Amino acid sequence: MSATPRVDVAVIGGSGFYSFLPDATEHEVATPYGDPSAPIAIGEVAGRSVAFVPRHGKHHEAPPHGINYRANAWALRSLGVRQVIAPCAVGGLRDTVAPGDLVVPDQLVDRTYRRIGSFVESGAVHLPFADPYCPGVSAALVGADPDVRGGGTMVVVEGPRFSTRAESRHYADQGWDLINMTGAPEAALAREMGQCYASLALVTDMDAGAESGEGVGQEEVFALFRANLERLTGLLTSAVAALPDPDGCACGSWWDGGELTYEVPGVEAGR
Repeated sequence: MSATPRVDVAVIGGSGFYSFLPDATEHEVATPYGDPSAPIAIGEVAGRSVAFVPRHGKHHEAPPHGINYRANAWALRSLGVRQVIAPCAVGGLRDTVAPGDLVVPDQLVDRTYRRIGSFVESGAVHLPFADPYCPGVSAALVGADPDVRGGGTMVVVEGPRFSTRAESRHYADQGWDLINMTGAPEAALAREMGQCYASLALVTDMDAGAESGEGVGQEEVFALFRANLERLTGLLTSAVAALPDPDGCACGSWWDGGELTYEVPGVEAGR
């Protein structure tokens, strides 16, 4: 292992997306919350230093509810990461989307229930989260390819099972567009770390209530994601090149004037 460099940008890979960086070096990062999903790979993309971690592990060891989300977020921040792009596989809930679509959602609904969703373990620290995704990172993703759509609501369910038809129809009836198992608490933890975070959702299937037949299955999800890896890699490269300067973004300054009761690496205690 070589000395760990400082990094500005991170990509967190979803199901089927286990590597991204050419000529990367791997770095073990210890955190107060245990081990991240895998050693952090660091390389260069579009002239920028970029970190990559596969959300589920190198060989998909961790199910959605078993991912150490806190360790991943803390490890990336400890390397200096201030901007995070989070590709993920999603199901479609309504005819606003179709398999193969790439969507940058602007809203999130958290329906998970057995995950540790915050770094806050004491004191009064309440995260402002009305707009869960960074507008600057989202704009870079939407502008990276004319086929990428901006806007939409992603509901995150506990998993690892897929939804029943009744559940799926209920989510669609709320006006929600996408369904996923890993977007929470990941987005909120990134914000607690002062990171600019946005999701890039690849629609791999229409969820159970949105179609007839057998409903969604694991193999079709993984197969469609694999088929789009080259497309995703090119898009992410363009987005990294277009990321704005994070200085001044509210994602990294929401705690100004307050007092944090948890550690943010590189940030003065008590801020």
